[in-house]
Amino acid sequence: MDKNKKKIRPEERLTAFFQRKGEITRREKLAIVWQMSVPAIMAQITSILMQYIDQAMVGNLGPQASASIGVVSTSTWLLGGLCSGVAAGFSVQAAHQIGGGKEAYARKILKHGLCAALCFSLLLMILGIALSGHLPIWLGAGEELWKDASGYFFVYACSLPAVQLNRLAGSMLQCSGNMRTPSILNASMCLLDIFFNMIFIRHYGVLGAAIGTALAELVVCILMLWSVCFRSPVFRFRGEKTGRIDRRILVNALHIGAPLAFEHVAVCGAMIATTRIIAPLGTAAIAANSFAVTAESFCYMPGYGIAEAATALVGQSLGAGKEKIAKSFSNLSVLLGGGIMAVTGAVMFFICPWVFQLMTPDLQVRQLAAEVLRIQLFAEPLYGVSIVASGALRGAGDTLVPSILNLISIWGVRLTLSLLLVGRWGLHGVWLAMCIELCVRGLLLLFRQQTSTVGYKKTDAART
Repeated sequence: MDKNKKKIRPEERLTAFFQRKGEITRREKLAIVWQMSVPAIMAQITSILMQYIDQAMVGNLGPQASASIGVVSTSTWLLGGLCSGVAAGFSVQAAHQIGGGKEAYARKILKHGLCAALCFSLLLMILGIALSGHLPIWLGAGEELWKDASGYFFVYACSLPAVQLNRLAGSMLQCSGNMRTPSILNASMCLLDIFFNMIFIRHYGVLGAAIGTALAELVVCILMLWSVCFRSPVFRFRGEKTGRIDRRILVNALHIGAPLAFEHVAVCGAMIATTRIIAPLGTAAIAANSFAVTAESFCYMPGYGIAEAATALVGQSLGAGKEKIAKSFSNLSVLLGGGIMAVTGAVMFFICPWVFQLMTPDLQVRQLAAEVLRIQLFAEPLYGVSIVASGALRGAGDTLVPSILNLISIWGVRLTLSLLLVGRWGLHGVWLAMCIELCVRGLLLLFRQQTSTVGYKKTDAART
């Protein structure tokens, strides 16, 4: 082996792939989809392990502590989803520019994104802090949960600038073809979360879990920003003058990110409404629902990892002017996502009692959580299709119609069926409604992914 041979960075390897001449086989395309997906899958799994850790460590404090986190969990996902929408609005543009060989403009997009993300997250933080004292009451939680639930949400709101900048920097690295660095840093976040939780949960209980997670997020945010701004061969600052604010970047970010943010508001709003439907069922039902949602996330995190890879591959393919390859990457990613989530769903069906045993000592909560989770696991393959199809369409800049389809599915199908079934079957009825809705959503987004032509022509971002 030649020791003097220059090590090829992931970003350079992906650029070389798009610059190749001649036919690219399906096997080669599938190989690069898999190579891009594995680090992203690992990153998603480690983020879920953080939730498992929080649930397990807090679960030892009793069902009331777990229910306190469960009450506000959908609201934290809502704010996190808004941060993801902002990150996608800029990172998809950057992927188009990198694919087209316009790295200087991609760096300009990063600088605009950092400023916009910081301003947006600060406003979101202020809003979250203002709402934290009232949120558990609005969600219908019992008075015994108000203090812990409010404290947990308050700390999460304070961490939103770190969450936002972390997601933006990670998305930029991924769209440049570097999936490894975000994966390693997210894995380290998991370890940091364990370390900080061991310190703070002992003294502050539920509030300590929030503090531990927030500190882990902050440390990794600093490292992620350093990686993208000073280490990335594509994005590192070179003393270039940014000049005036480029309105095209902000308008394109709004065009791409606003539908995603709207989608997260709609989806999480429906989940909050679902929490209100479940809250009258009692503390055990709230805790079981929270544990089941956390356990199920292990199944769908691989789908989100593949979706991130699909966004980068489709975006760079279109930026390079290779529309047919972009469509091929989209199809292969959807097939891979549905297949892997079918496997993870089957595995979870058999191991979920053991998983819940790790999370909580309460036998009633464990049994109820396993029963409802097994209902929804039958929807995992089509859920995977919906997740990856959305990621592929995002890379093409097609975000409005998928967001509308998500809205129709979750509000028109899930909530309607939940209201109809909760009275007869309780928490089991709510999860049956969720299973049916995920199947409907998968079919809708698969149809959109197969028929969409948006973005598979030259996009505004690619023409810039």
